[in-house]
Amino acid sequence: MQFAELHGLVIHYRWSDKGRGKPVLVFANSVGTDLRIWDAVSDLLGDSASILAYDKRGHGLTDLGSPPYGIADHVQDLVGLIDHLRIGKAVICGLSVGGLIAQGLAEARPDLVRGLILCCTATRIGTADLWNERIRLVEKAGLAAIAEGTMARWFTPAFRTPENPLLAGARTMLLRQDARGYTGTCAALRDADLTAATSRIAVPTLCIAGDGDGSTPPGLVKSMAQRIKGSDFTVIESCGHLPCLEQPGRLAQLITSFIGKVGAHG
Repeated sequence: MQFAELHGLVIHYRWSDKGRGKPVLVFANSVGTDLRIWDAVSDLLGDSASILAYDKRGHGLTDLGSPPYGIADHVQDLVGLIDHLRIGKAVICGLSVGGLIAQGLAEARPDLVRGLILCCTATRIGTADLWNERIRLVEKAGLAAIAEGTMARWFTPAFRTPENPLLAGARTMLLRQDARGYTGTCAALRDADLTAATSRIAVPTLCIAGDGDGSTPPGLVKSMAQRIKGSDFTVIESCGHLPCLEQPGRLAQLITSFIGKVGAHG
């Protein structure tokens, strides 16, 4: 296990430089998950990139910090980790709230961003009422109260079968997160609106949607892509909100193609 203490916060991460000399790829997770969601994709990428995955604050083995959070807090953590590892410029692949973190990083520290892969995300996700109700429910009844609804938003019906052990594992992963870290990040999602900042993105960007995503449907992802000059937009078929779990092969193909282009021109 790898840990770094940054501005009083101990962050858990996984760093592999087996793709030395090739672009660095940084994965930023969705709410309610940890760095293990990228395992299958990382395996498929092999040595095509050096890879950094990490647990954002309040998730996995990273410290809770002081919830509630803002996107700026999550961005600060990622900046600190990239600087700590002396990575320099990287391709940032952000999923859901991780996509907002990626957009925030491009605004705050463009010198660290070689390219962006914005996966199942948007410039703004949900409404204040939605997130306030989610926070209230989890504070009252715990993460178990939202588990089934979350699985329905995360995955397509074909994936959500009783005999699928990966579905059971994803549910267990959610339930084992710190409820305070979850609600703290829900507050960050509630308060985040990166519409103006995203229109200023000036690096190669790939926007990816899942055709069965119940959290950030394709139309929402496409509207974000249209704000980013020169960005590409693609939809993964038979996929919900977490393509790294439901369609890792297709996601790995898209990432490999993108980092190949960025490596050639970045």
